[in-house]
Amino acid sequence: MCLAIPGEVVEIDALRPDLATVAVSGVRRVINTGLLGDAPPAVGDWVLIHVGFALSKIDEAEAKAVLDFLDGIGQSYQDELAALKASRIE
Repeated sequence: MCLAIPGEVVEIDALRPDLATVAVSGVRRVINTGLLGDAPPAVGDWVLIHVGFALSKIDEAEAKAVLDFLDGIGQSYQDELAALKASRIE
């Protein structure tokens, strides 16, 4: 099963506006926002992320619902977060 994880945009790269830093459950990662086309995110926006790409913009309520769902499916999500925190991919 593939999951999209919500992240909050905390920074947009000034030199590469198709790259943004997002906070995902306390972990910060750089993602590509180019798939969002004419609707690039701004700092404070929420996006659904899959494999380093923002798939869509969502609102805070949708982000909370997804995070609640992920928490509900248990240890798999915790293992994914642990792997993300341990990774050296920026």
